[in-house]
Amino acid sequence: MISTSSIIHCINPACTAPRNPVGNRECAACQTPLVYKYVWAAGEEARKVPVNEIVVDRYEVVAPSIWLDTKPGVIDTEISVESTVYSKLYSHHLHIPQVYDLVGTSKIVLLENVPIDNNGKLTSAIDYVWEQATAVRQVYWLWQILQLWEPLSVNNVSGSLLVSNNLRVTGWRLRLLELITAPASLRQLGEQWQHLVLTAHPSIRDQLESIIKQITQYESVDIKNIQIQLNHLLLSAASELPLSIKTAGTTHPGAQLKQNEDACFPSNGDTEDSQSVRVSIVCDGIGGHEGGEVASQLAVQSVKLQVRALKAEIALSNEPVPPDLLMSQLEASLRVVNNLICNANDQQHRSGKQRMGTTLVMALQVAQTIQTPMGWDAENSHELYIASIGDSRAYWITRDGYQQLTLDDDIAAREVRNGRSLYRKALSRADAGALTQALGTKEAQNLHFSIQRFIIEEDGLLVLCSDGFSDNNLIERTWQSFAPAVLNGYMTVSEAVDAWINKANEINGHDNISLVLNYCHVSPDYVSATSQTPLHIFENHEEADKETEELVDVITIQVESDNIQELDSNSQPPLDLELPVEAPFVNGVETPPVKNKRSSRRRFSLVWLVSLTLLLLVGSSVGLFVWWRYSPKTFNSLCRQLPITVQRVCPNRK
Repeated sequence: MISTSSIIHCINPACTAPRNPVGNRECAACQTPLVYKYVWAAGEEARKVPVNEIVVDRYEVVAPSIWLDTKPGVIDTEISVESTVYSKLYSHHLHIPQVYDLVGTSKIVLLENVPIDNNGKLTSAIDYVWEQATAVRQVYWLWQILQLWEPLSVNNVSGSLLVSNNLRVTGWRLRLLELITAPASLRQLGEQWQHLVLTAHPSIRDQLESIIKQITQYESVDIKNIQIQLNHLLLSAASELPLSIKTAGTTHPGAQLKQNEDACFPSNGDTEDSQSVRVSIVCDGIGGHEGGEVASQLAVQSVKLQVRALKAEIALSNEPVPPDLLMSQLEASLRVVNNLICNANDQQHRSGKQRMGTTLVMALQVAQTIQTPMGWDAENSHELYIASIGDSRAYWITRDGYQQLTLDDDIAAREVRNGRSLYRKALSRADAGALTQALGTKEAQNLHFSIQRFIIEEDGLLVLCSDGFSDNNLIERTWQSFAPAVLNGYMTVSEAVDAWINKANEINGHDNISLVLNYCHVSPDYVSATSQTPLHIFENHEEADKETEELVDVITIQVESDNIQELDSNSQPPLDLELPVEAPFVNGVETPPVKNKRSSRRRFSLVWLVSLTLLLLVGSSVGLFVWWRYSPKTFNSLCRQLPITVQRVCPNRK
């Protein structure tokens, strides 16, 4: 059946006129935002379906293998699905799609969570954008591929990583269009990477060539060793970037409740008490008057203590701690926190539903010393670890969009993981949101924590929140009202937290609300030199000193004023930069110039200007040398914020 007019249906079940032309953004009848759900039709049979055809009176084929669900609010209760490889890999949701529907007699598999943008277009293949990517992003993509290698190999779909068109990227995130049932060897993966090395960033090319040589030429390859090498290269490339993090958070009982069982850190003026290990926490207590608020507070305070101990362990290591070891240490710390809450329950003789507990989502930014490709000893490796249990969430938001980083531990997710249901069908259950695990509710050995490692290599907002904040798709509906304002400098992090909490109370006031916002900034703020800027005549010495200081900063390095010995402003006379008038010619004969005080003063001023500039350059150079000699750590830290080409002239002192 060929469509003559494209129609999209409103998701509001109470809407009296749900049919809307495709292209509208809200329903004409009830003003409900229209949902455009694009799915990927996998397999050869799907590619044979012509564009514009309507399949099973629901899906419009808008491009080869790209179908639009014109009735996204309709749940087919008859849908059943057996356990598939997609459900087995559900925990890798950031990279792997999930089954959305099975249609037709041939059971064409439709996949959601696919690399298709809001306009129904595929995102770029990795080959297409590789050459334009930064060094750290190139390594980051390869690192994600290598992390997927083992789980995909176990499920006999590792061949999915060898098809270039199947590997898509959305910013930093590597994504697969579909899973391809085909085994592959690690050597084949290395051979697939060889063409990427040719156009890799010069700062990482040699190291990548060495890694790929090991994969392709050695008879037996230790994948753990390859992972360690690639991770070291990733941390080294990331450390070239500056990193600053501004954090604010608060918790609110909600518009309809008086008791607050949530807890967070930082909150209401708390300051970060650690520079080398930054932690943010959100906990949502369970148990009502039975102790939910006690459990959440206990969890927050215990996690902070565990992080302090973890920091001490990291400081003792002479080499960067591998991600798998750090994640295991973090998991062990959370099991300690769980046991503390369990012991409190036991001491109070709580059992069954009377036991208090709490959800938890936490972000741990770890600073490890790593040598950069330029030879600096960088003190921040840009690692970010997200741990969660329960239904409190973490999101990553940039100017371009948002990504939910965590999965809820609830009935709906459990049904998908076990291969018993599609996610959209599981959401229709009355108990879909019921928790399956939380801190303090069972013994530690029976808990399954979700712990993920990321690299901060772009500006963005890391959002940690309780379900009282994220309910009703609040972040999806409102992020554009707050995130760009923070990222563009129009709103502080604290102001955004307060405003967003107020908005959440308007929409989700039925529950306690907690929000911790981390603004991660990595874009270097370089001083730019402009050759077209004219020199000015200053009215006083202070203005002249300021302009000269700025000029020297452009030539050398922008530094704090207390780190350089500055000249006394009284040593610089007023500057007159007008050039002397050339001697006139009369009847072809040069007339001697007329001596006057103004011309002499101009020459005198010019000499002073040149002398002063040379004096400033020499003095600044001496000052910078002394700074480098006796305080190399702070000097190197500043040099790392300069462009790569400028870094090459900086002295290398480790």
